[in-house]
Parts: sequence; C-alpha cells; structure tokens
Amino acid sequence: MDSSPEKEKLKVFMFPWLAHGHISPFLELANNLSHRNFVVYICSTPVNLNSITNKIITETIHLVELHLPDSELPHHYHTNNGLPLHLQPALYRTLKMGIPNFSDILKNLQPDLLLHDILLEWAASVASQHKIPALQFNTSGAAMCSYFCHLGRCPEIEFPFPAIRLTDYEQSMAFKTVESGQEVLEGGDQVQSSDRETVLMNSSREIEGKYMDYLAELMNWEIIPVGAMVQDPNSVGDDNEDAKLIEWLGGKDERSSVFVSFGTEYFLQREEIQEIAYGLEMSNVNFIWVIRSPKGEEIKVEELLPEGFLERVRDRGMIVEKWAPQAKILKNSSIGGFVSHCGWNSLMESIDFGVPIIAMPMHLDQPLNAKLMVELGVGVEVVRDGVSWTFRREGIAKVIKDVVFGERGDILRRRVAEQKESIRARSKDEMVGFELKLKELCGKRRQANI
Repeated sequence: MDSSPEKEKLKVFMFPWLAHGHISPFLELANNLSHRNFVVYICSTPVNLNSITNKIITETIHLVELHLPDSELPHHYHTNNGLPLHLQPALYRTLKMGIPNFSDILKNLQPDLLLHDILLEWAASVASQHKIPALQFNTSGAAMCSYFCHLGRCPEIEFPFPAIRLTDYEQSMAFKTVESGQEVLEGGDQVQSSDRETVLMNSSREIEGKYMDYLAELMNWEIIPVGAMVQDPNSVGDDNEDAKLIEWLGGKDERSSVFVSFGTEYFLQREEIQEIAYGLEMSNVNFIWVIRSPKGEEIKVEELLPEGFLERVRDRGMIVEKWAPQAKILKNSSIGGFVSHCGWNSLMESIDFGVPIIAMPMHLDQPLNAKLMVELGVGVEVVRDGVSWTFRREGIAKVIKDVVFGERGDILRRRVAEQKESIRARSKDEMVGFELKLKELCGKRRQANI
C-alpha cells in the first residue's frame, strides 16, 4: 500500500476551457489549494500547458496533457489564445473528439473531485461514469452570468439592476454572444438533475453579492464564491524583455503612465488601432501598449499605426507585440491607469494592484463588466460615438487625461484602494468556505469507496 504523504491528500482534477483567461484563474485556485492539503491536477492540451509550466510554484500541482485526435486543426491551434475567430467552432469540435481520452485520464487517476469549466458541462457526465463528483467553476463574474441567464429565461422582463443594463447596441452584441456560445454549452452528454446545483464563482460577494443572490434564485444554484483569483506577480521570473519594460517604467514619474491591453482573444481592427494611437498621443501620458494579431496572420505593427506615430511618441511610449507581464506592470508605481477591454481577470488584477480602470469594452461579457466597474466607482468608461458606435480619439484622450492627471483620477484611486482591501479581506474568508465544501465532497467519495 502506498503510504506516501501525497497519497493522503485529497485529489482535485481541474479542467478549464482552452483559453488563457480561463486557465489563469484555475491555476491561481490550484496554487491556493496546494497549501491546504490538496493535490491538484490541471488538464489541458500540450500547447496550453507549455505556457504555464513556469508558473507552477509547488510540487503538489501536476500538469496532465490531454491529446486531441487529428482533425481540421493542427496541434498548435489546440488553444483559444491567438486563435483566429473563424477557427473557434473547429476548436470546440476537436475538443469534443477528445472525450474518450479525457475519460481514460479520469479512470486512471481516480481523483476525489472534478472541478470543470462552466463551459464544459459534458465533463461532469464523463466523471459521473466513473463515480467521481463534479463541480462547475465559472471563471467570469456573477453580474455577467446573471444578465445572460436573465436574457435566456426572462427575455420579456427588464433586468432588475439598472446600473449594468446594456444599450440597444450592446444588447444586440449580447444576443450574438448567447447564440455563439451554444456550440460550447451543447455537445456531450450532460448531467440532468433536479437537485440544487453548486456552482463556484471566480468573484467575491464584496463586489457582486446582489448579482450572486439573483443568479442563485434564477438558476436554482448554490453559489460559492472563491474570492478574486489574482496572479502573484512575483511567482514568475523576469526574462530579458520583461526586465526592459520594468526598467523603462522605473524611469517614469509615479502614476504618470497607462498600461493598454485588450486581452488574448480580441484582435483590434486597423481603424481601432489608429484611433487608440491618436488618443494616446493626444493624452500626453506615458504608455505601454500591447498589440496582438491572430496566429498565422501576423502583421507588422508599424504598418497599422499612424504614419510617424512611433517617432513622435518614442520617449514616452512602448509598443509590445503578443505578450507582456501584465501583473508586474500593473503593480509598478508609475502606472496611473489601465486602458482595458474589461476581461474579468484583468479587472480583478487592476483592483488588486490599486489601479483605476479606463474601460474600452469590445465584445462578450466586457460591456457588462465595464458598467460594473463604473458602479463600483473604480473605473470610467470611454463612450462610443453615438452614430458609428466606434471609439474616437478625442474621447479616449479625454478620459485618459482625466484619470492620470485630473481630480477624477484621485477619486478613482481612493475608491479602488478601498475596494482592494475589502475584497482581499472577504476573499480570505470565502476561500475557507470553499475549502470546507471541497473536503466535504471529497470525503463523501472516499467514504463511499471504503
């Protein structure tokens, strides 16, 4: 009999959706559990696991490769990161083809619990075949989830929280999101149960309590917040490029700069890049701007920017292609604002590092997240043009200047500092409650197998 210390620990198997924005909170959750008598397995495709290998900080976290069969997608496309939009349905189909391999992994490892992405409900059905209990983990916020669930269940009734209600244009975008998500939510055998389902939420009641309560009532869910999952900026060492960025920031005045990033799954159009560039130039602030393009469609950034832009801003601006150490940049004292697409992980990091949010939402849940940040008093949204529904350089420049140099920025900084401390305090308690729930479920399974 194996009597090693790891044998006595409870085994949690994590299965996130194949995107950085989903894998990241699972990894932070794994880091938390690894210090609480759990052994954690994170399962994903090799291309995704390769990107997080250097972020594993303990020997009780193991990476498990899920190999997908040959399909219309080559292996380096088995990730949503940098994947061209037109290939995303193919990724959904390819992942479903890997269900037999996923089942074999669970059968061999025999974890005490499966913790799966809310987008991968079929994983719970596979786990049930091996008598393994499962919990869903929603890596987004409760406000977004409650809004979309309300649209699906009560389309004729106005959403009860006016602060985050969408405009007609944003609502049309939201319906497209619901429609485009059906292929992920369908597929695979799903567990059907009339029991009250438990759903974990990557958030805190400190900022989303009323939205969690409404969602629980609407969906008959028991919602357990795990607190805000934020990456430790010191957990990964600097490479040469990271060090150059941090050194460059070190030469700037306190709160004189903005970080500009639109996430790993949205790719700016040429017109959007041009307006943002002119807005940054007109604002007169220092900036680090991350510009990405889809895999296989790389374009020289200088060809997308206004003529002469790089020369005109050479002393106060840096352009980064593909990736930057976001957490380390936001933590730097020279950062006075975050020009963000309002992806959930980015917002939680911005609050945790005390940085006001300059919201420029693009699609998916981002318009709702932006409105929530405004409601909380930690951000201000750049308003789109009322005719073309595009962002204009004048509006971008004005908001950036107001946040970095104006009184509005002082108000936002005070509020975000308050939210930072209250979220951290509540998140500690929420993690304890989450830990007890996991131990209860894992213990039941072990007792049943005695």
